[in-house]
Amino acid sequence: MTLKIISADDVIFQGEASAVHLPGASGAFTVLPGHASLISTLTPGSVRFTTTSAEAPEQTVQIAGGVVDVDRDVVSVCIY
Repeated sequence: MTLKIISADDVIFQGEASAVHLPGASGAFTVLPGHASLISTLTPGSVRFTTTSAEAPEQTVQIAGGVVDVDRDVVSVCIY
């Protein structure tokens, strides 16, 4: 699936991911390929994701909050 993590200033990450772990407003959750469509607010914490890259297979981005949109294997995370 495609993961995009963006802030008002920059594109933090854009690429393929096999799993994305997010700090949702109602609790942490994981998005895997084929996940149902959803929109959720995010709380302060970390976004952890597994990429297809052998050099850095698992990465983490600290966030103060934001919004995530999941639709047709595209995960768009807008952070602040």
